[in-house]
Amino acid sequence: MFARRLISFSALVAMLVAGWAVVPATAAEMESTIARGGRLYDNWYKETKQTRPDSTHPSYPASGKGQKNSWRCTACHGWDYTGEKSVGIKGITGAKGKPEAAIVAILRDKTHAYTPEMMSDKDAGDLAMFVSKGQIDMSKYIDLAANKSKGSAAKGEVFYNTLCGVCHGPDGRKVSTGMALGQASEYPAAMLHKALNGQPAEAMPMLRAFDNAISADIVAYTTSLPK
Repeated sequence: MFARRLISFSALVAMLVAGWAVVPATAAEMESTIARGGRLYDNWYKETKQTRPDSTHPSYPASGKGQKNSWRCTACHGWDYTGEKSVGIKGITGAKGKPEAAIVAILRDKTHAYTPEMMSDKDAGDLAMFVSKGQIDMSKYIDLAANKSKGSAAKGEVFYNTLCGVCHGPDGRKVSTGMALGQASEYPAAMLHKALNGQPAEAMPMLRAFDNAISADIVAYTTSLPK
């Protein structure tokens, strides 16, 4: 009887351990997929190593000044996800929690016009997962009116030095292919988005697994770097 109970208990422990092992792995995989979706939201053709479309997006307003980048999601929906004010198009916050299949259908409709040749089903699915599950409330971390991070620059220094400084350098100017981080700090919502999800097609760490406040602190610290 004791041996039978011991076997049953061992089996129960094994199932629990297996469950604990599966859940974090699934969650981790979801976070990496969401982060990739965030990079596609940033610049899908760079992330997928395609050339930028030559045409202006059919739904981009003629009065807009960003025709060259009009196929990027951010051109219309903004880095803070509430809509790009300069073109008067609403954001994606209303799509939080929606089924990913429904979001993919929107990406494929006449308004958005992302064909399978432009964006594969996997790409569209990853982007949809970000839109549904990956958006953060930017207003919690960025003062949108003042256009600055609400994070602590003092706290951000140690995070920057240990997480970012190796590639970007102590002055934020080491990466020659983009603007200096001191200059990029003038776009805090974009910086926070990139800190969480990484830079499209670049070997940049994704900080999404950490508390979002850490990324906000890093963004705050970059304002002290030279432009």
